[in-house]
Amino acid sequence: MFTIIEAAGWPIWPILIASLISVTIIVYCLISLRQSVIAPKTLLPKIVQELGRKGVTQELVAKLSAKDAPLLGHVLAAGLRNAKSSRDVMKDAIEEAGRVAVHDMEKFLTTLGTIASISPLLGLFGTMIGMIELFGSQSASGANPNMLAHGISVALYNTAFGLAVAIPSMIFYRHFRGQIESLVVEMEQEAIKLIEIVHGERQD
Repeated sequence: MFTIIEAAGWPIWPILIASLISVTIIVYCLISLRQSVIAPKTLLPKIVQELGRKGVTQELVAKLSAKDAPLLGHVLAAGLRNAKSSRDVMKDAIEEAGRVAVHDMEKFLTTLGTIASISPLLGLFGTMIGMIELFGSQSASGANPNMLAHGISVALYNTAFGLAVAIPSMIFYRHFRGQIESLVVEMEQEAIKLIEIVHGERQD
């Protein structure tokens, strides 16, 4: 591996750094964007059960707002804080908390999308450096074989590495984008159910 990196020349280092950042973001999103972490299906039934027994309590709101609570809990807690207000006020509070939750879920996606976009350009940059070295190896007495081989290696390896980073980054970027959209729909549905239950428009 080190031999390949050495053959690719210094332009490979930005691509390698981008790949490390990309892998870190992908692993983080795979762990943090699970439904069981963001919007567990058992959360709303537990809240409804608690409301039926004790109503809206500070203890319940604090539990849902805890730092380690699911993002759906934070959204529903915002609604419960305004449970005594009108339906519209409760809905507005939930929507505001929902925007914050979506921002939290998307906070690293922009970086992943950027890496997917610029990695081919970094590879192209390395290719151009290789071509420059390739033509620089030409002289009146003929081409230097070592310089010629090095220039070709830099050009080809950087192109390949750039694409190798860009392709999975783009695949996971699209995957996580779709996953977040699905989670947002799920959270909206759960929030609407809670509003209807609190205001007596729904039994469960």
